[in-house]
Amino acid sequence: MNIGLRVEDHGIGFLVAGRGELHLSVLIETMRREGFEFEVGRPQVVTKEQDGQTMEPLEELIIEVPAEHAGAVQMELGARRATLKEQFTTAQGATKLIYELPTRALLGLRNVLITNTKGTVIMNSLTVGYQPLGPALQQLRNGVLISFEQGTSTPYSLENAQERGTCFVGPGEKVYAGQVIGLNNRGDDLEINIVKEKHLTNIRSSSSDGIVHLVPHVILSLEQCLDFIENDELLEVTPKNLRLRKRELDPSKRKRQNKK
Repeated sequence: MNIGLRVEDHGIGFLVAGRGELHLSVLIETMRREGFEFEVGRPQVVTKEQDGQTMEPLEELIIEVPAEHAGAVQMELGARRATLKEQFTTAQGATKLIYELPTRALLGLRNVLITNTKGTVIMNSLTVGYQPLGPALQQLRNGVLISFEQGTSTPYSLENAQERGTCFVGPGEKVYAGQVIGLNNRGDDLEINIVKEKHLTNIRSSSSDGIVHLVPHVILSLEQCLDFIENDELLEVTPKNLRLRKRELDPSKRKRQNKK
């Protein structure tokens, strides 16, 4: 029995409340190993109503990082609208930063800072109270590459896709329309066909001779997947695979929703 979890039946699904991303990740991985298949939405922070106003939790974040990476930390926290309360240099020469920010701004932060500081960051947070719910945070990542058709990914198509962004699938993998197959280099989403075969001809190219050069695709962990998805996306969890997808798989319906 896990007394830290609260589960509510919502008819076609369940709303699960826990004690942070790690707590929910452990639950998801446990269910996955037990053979369950399900879809997960973007984690949300639990708010409360007080005097007719929606209140959100506020955190104090303490970060210690080598001085050469302090700029990267400050840039990321600035994008998340965090307020710097104190900054000083420790006896060991590291930079210590103390921020105040809403809990929702912490979602996905740990993985980003670990990457940006090459694993040298030390961070701790503590809930210090509640504040009125602020405006929505801007999307911090680029748009995604979306599979346009169902089929099996081909090296030829993936070579074209990797010129547009970072791929999450390799050659020979089954994909479906609406599946997120990579991160776009630009801010908007891009539908792309990665199951297209190269047309065969009798003419051989002296420069490439038909050789395809692929960059190894990125494999996201469960925690990284939860940090990656936006509100219009889902994480599909099966015992063998983790797949990212759009909530609305139909491209026409998805475009109409984006115009609203």
